[in-house]
Amino acid sequence: MKKIWALYKKFEEIVNYLIVGVLTTIVSWAAYALCKLVMDVDNAVMMQIAVIIRWVAGVVFGYFTNRRFVFKSKNPDMLKEAAGFASSRLVTLFLDMFVMWLLPTIFHVNDWIATFISAVLVTVMNYIFSKFIVFRKKK
Repeated sequence: MKKIWALYKKFEEIVNYLIVGVLTTIVSWAAYALCKLVMDVDNAVMMQIAVIIRWVAGVVFGYFTNRRFVFKSKNPDMLKEAAGFASSRLVTLFLDMFVMWLLPTIFHVNDWIATFISAVLVTVMNYIFSKFIVFRKKK
């Protein structure tokens, strides 16, 4: 058990990021599933609206959980930090929207498979932005 704990402590930030990322993905996919219940996501415009709703749900949940549990930010200027977080996520929203247009529309990939592929790409980019831009430690 001590070895597992030592391993966790060594990679704490990445492990916590992955856990928070899974939870954020669940929140955003739940939002998408709700959209599918009330919207025709086979329509390209409705698909993009659903992606935006999914994104907003993920960003709100993701900011607070990343701030608290992953990067343990003590920045007193939460508004500026949240704006930076949302801005970085806006970049990956466009990546998400592109993937969710390209795979289902052009390559006819199932929208849930496309969502999974997009989530992997977006998660990697979000970590890089969060670690090195939004929550970077002051020297």
